[in-house]
Amino acid sequence: MNSPHQSTPGIPPADIDRLKLLDRFAEAWNRHDLDALMSMMTDDCVFEASAGPQVDGERSEGIAAVRAAYAAVFDTFPDAHWANARHFVAGHRGVSEWTFSGTHRDGRRVEVTGCDLFTFREGRIAIKNSFRKNRPAL
Repeated sequence: MNSPHQSTPGIPPADIDRLKLLDRFAEAWNRHDLDALMSMMTDDCVFEASAGPQVDGERSEGIAAVRAAYAAVFDTFPDAHWANARHFVAGHRGVSEWTFSGTHRDGRRVEVTGCDLFTFREGRIAIKNSFRKNRPAL
């Protein structure tokens, strides 16, 4: 697949690599591919989910905990899909904007916009901090 970022003038090569990483990461989410997702995360990765009891949502730390949290998203929304992904990178930080849609197992449908804030380290994602609109189920 050709990345739209490969010949973008004025963007440092390291930022282009990070944009490509975010493209692959978004594609893996839509395939529900846990192995691919985790291959792009550092061993000490952190995922801060949009919802949860803490001020930062639900925080998962380390490969096993983050993988379980990602799997729970797919279990909660078997048809989970992220559309209209747009990525921005500045050095070791990045942003992805998207529109999430999915259906709960009980039939309630969700469609919201949101974003992820990323911290990169050594070519992989160290932190994924998610935010999304708080919209009632459709």
